[in-house]
Amino acid sequence: MATNKPFNGGGDRRPFGRGGKNFGPRRNERIRAPKIRVIGADGHQLGIMSPYEALGIARRSGLDLLEVSPNAEPPVCRILDYGKYMYEEAKKQKSHKAVTVKTKEIKLRPAIEANDFMTKIRNAEKFLFQGNKLKITLMMRGREMEYKEKGFETVNRAVSELGHVGRADAEPKMMGRNISLTMSPLPKNQRKLKYSGELDDIPEDDSGDSDEV
Repeated sequence: MATNKPFNGGGDRRPFGRGGKNFGPRRNERIRAPKIRVIGADGHQLGIMSPYEALGIARRSGLDLLEVSPNAEPPVCRILDYGKYMYEEAKKQKSHKAVTVKTKEIKLRPAIEANDFMTKIRNAEKFLFQGNKLKITLMMRGREMEYKEKGFETVNRAVSELGHVGRADAEPKMMGRNISLTMSPLPKNQRKLKYSGELDDIPEDDSGDSDEV
């Protein structure tokens, strides 16, 4: 076993080697503080001792000594299975990675036919069920602008029809000649399909379409 390196006088304890390269948290013979607070493999504190003593305890159990709080006074080290520890940390990092949420869109018109409306709702249901955000855009032309109330009613009806898979982020707003809002999916365990089957194909959304819908 390599001998414990002498204490460096209380200097920077960051786990960097020559050239500033980061080697991760110190473990085993790389722990250089003269005294450390040791936490055993069962989570109980074993007290303050030298790294040499702590490493001896770890080795007798076939485990490692890992510096987990280098800036504490004295530094805190744990006795653990380093391979298992790194595996668990990798799993945590993977689960905490941000999930990219896509925004899908359906486009409506004030005088949309009932069958066409339900087709849009079925598509929107699938988008939200898959965990996407949804943008609902109702477009008006010319004299249709005189019937804004009907447009808002259509958008609110769409939101109501999709309440089993998503919720509106805000009230619908008028933007130029369009009325729009966004919806977010419900938590996965609360989403359910009402108008389509789980194995149905996911359609293309309307975001790339022209104003003709």
